[in-house]
Amino acid sequence: MADTTTTSTPPPAWDQGNLKNPHEAVDKAGRVQRMFSAIAPSYDLNNHLHSLWMDHYWRRKAVQIAGVKASDIVADIACGTGDLSAAFDRAGPRRVIGIDFCHAMLQGACGKNAASTGRAISFYEGDALRLPLRNQSADIVSIAFGIRNVSDWGKAVDEFYRVLRPGGRLIILEFSLPTNSVLRAGYNFYFRRILPRTATLISGDKTGAYKYLPESVNTFISPQQLTQRMKDAGFADVTATSLTAGVCFCYRGMRHA
Repeated sequence: MADTTTTSTPPPAWDQGNLKNPHEAVDKAGRVQRMFSAIAPSYDLNNHLHSLWMDHYWRRKAVQIAGVKASDIVADIACGTGDLSAAFDRAGPRRVIGIDFCHAMLQGACGKNAASTGRAISFYEGDALRLPLRNQSADIVSIAFGIRNVSDWGKAVDEFYRVLRPGGRLIILEFSLPTNSVLRAGYNFYFRRILPRTATLISGDKTGAYKYLPESVNTFISPQQLTQRMKDAGFADVTATSLTAGVCFCYRGMRHA
């Protein structure tokens, strides 16, 4: 008897039906997790290449703004393959913990950083909305290019406040759009027309990850909304530093109480 079993290709995580505003997808967390699982092997190459290697500078700037001390415990949330975790580790804190909810990304982080940093970074699977950390257990909480991917970013900000000690600092590194209209138009041409094609070619991605990327930035909240939400959560001395003509911002807030 002939075998009539067929293997169907799962639909992409992101398509024209949900890219108008991907933050409104009720199952956003699952789609984001599937997307990152698919692009994990080529994630670093695409990051470096399509930022023209500026992502290294942005992470160094974030570590500088954090003001790392030798006694600090750093929790790097949505750590991905661990580039920011490693940048913090090089600044010499007492301990760095990387947390991500995508197993494939953490596999890359563990393999890469064990070989390159010379110090042990602890990596754990965990959700930004339910961090596996005790109250007031970290001195620095960071998240690089990840707050936009969380299904409830406001709740994540509250969670970051919970795990920070008094005097602790929250560092958020996130994409934005240039305020200059000419720069914004040129940037969005690259971001929406060129990057999705070249990044998809490199990664072989079929989830729509690099169509999601520009639309998730264009439809995300403004820097003013994010800084206000940090203040509402209890953070003080909140700042937003524009980097590379506003392509991304580094936000910093301190927990005093």
